[in-house]
Amino acid sequence: MPEIFVDIAQARIETVSATDTDGSQIDTQGYLIPVLVPIDAAAEWLDLYDPASGTSPSAANSRIIARAVLEALRVTVNP
Repeated sequence: MPEIFVDIAQARIETVSATDTDGSQIDTQGYLIPVLVPIDAAAEWLDLYDPASGTSPSAANSRIIARAVLEALRVTVNP
């Protein structure tokens, strides 16, 4: 399974004005949580993802990413 990390020390509240991956505009205040994908794990993560499939990535692979982000959010909100 490929690795993914979150830099909890850099998680913080920020005001962000940007463009989302779907092209929509983001202009909000929220938690900025750096997600780190090791360079040597990027190809493996992309191999597990099919953007044409509504069921991709798998629940197991999604859970790895979600748990990393949610744990960082938990620690940031309740230090």
